Amino acid sequence: MPLSIVGTPIGNLEDFSVRGVKTLEEADLIAAEDTRNTIKLLNHFDIHTPMTAYHKFNENAVTDELVEKMKAGAHVALVSDAGMPVLSDPGRILIRACQDAGIPVTAVPGPTASVTAVALSGINCQHFVFYGFLGKSNQSIQEGLAAIEKSPWPVVIYETPHRLLKTLSKMAAQFPDREMSISREITKRYEQTRRDSAAGQLNYFTENPPKGEFVLVIDGTGEEAAASDAASSLSEGPIADHMAHYLNLGMGEKDAMKAVAKDRGISKREVYKMVKIDGETS
Repeated sequence: MPLSIVGTPIGNLEDFSVRGVKTLEEADLIAAEDTRNTIKLLNHFDIHTPMTAYHKFNENAVTDELVEKMKAGAHVALVSDAGMPVLSDPGRILIRACQDAGIPVTAVPGPTASVTAVALSGINCQHFVFYGFLGKSNQSIQEGLAAIEKSPWPVVIYETPHRLLKTLSKMAAQFPDREMSISREITKRYEQTRRDSAAGQLNYFTENPPKGEFVLVIDGTGEEAAASDAASSLSEGPIADHMAHYLNLGMGEKDAMKAVAKDRGISKREVYKMVKIDGETS
């Protein structure tokens, strides 16, 4: 029988899918990050499937036991406290063990705080990087902030209320004018999303003590966006100008054709034909 990775609500219980409810009802065992938390969900939907604890402190010990149960025919459902399991939560070790043992692994999609915060942010997140929690040590936090400062893409991180001001103070010191969106209590009664500079966010939450769980979407340096806009503009113009752009950057003709083909979404052979025709008619 398979392992089912089941996404659960991140706040509002009405977000739980019909398929999610059915999967937990039909499973033989639910591996829960915190059984005390998951029992509230099960009681709400009148689900009586037995549970076992599966968290970061016991996952190495429990994984083999769960794999053996599935080999014997049991259907196990994996859930975290909220949202999709594995994202900043335990589960990766179990999933790899199932894959190595030839046990089917399936996912029942559900709400995800990171993607929901991206949608709420108002920031251009056509491409973004998910960091999760930066860590607790000063070194891990500083390394994470250094990477965020240099990232051309928006970066999504999670933060707890008691560490938010510390993180924002470091951000305000390193990149005070960088735009960011901060969402808290997503899908819950006091849901809030505000967009401001790093310095502005620090001022706001200094005056309004942080409450709830937070998702930060920090805008990138803008370098990727500028490059993307330039490529888009060139793609709409003459092929010769597009080729000249990359040749002027020092690329060889073959590499320039490859770059033009990627920008325009066509094959290198088509670029070659267009360049040849353009050269003959100019």
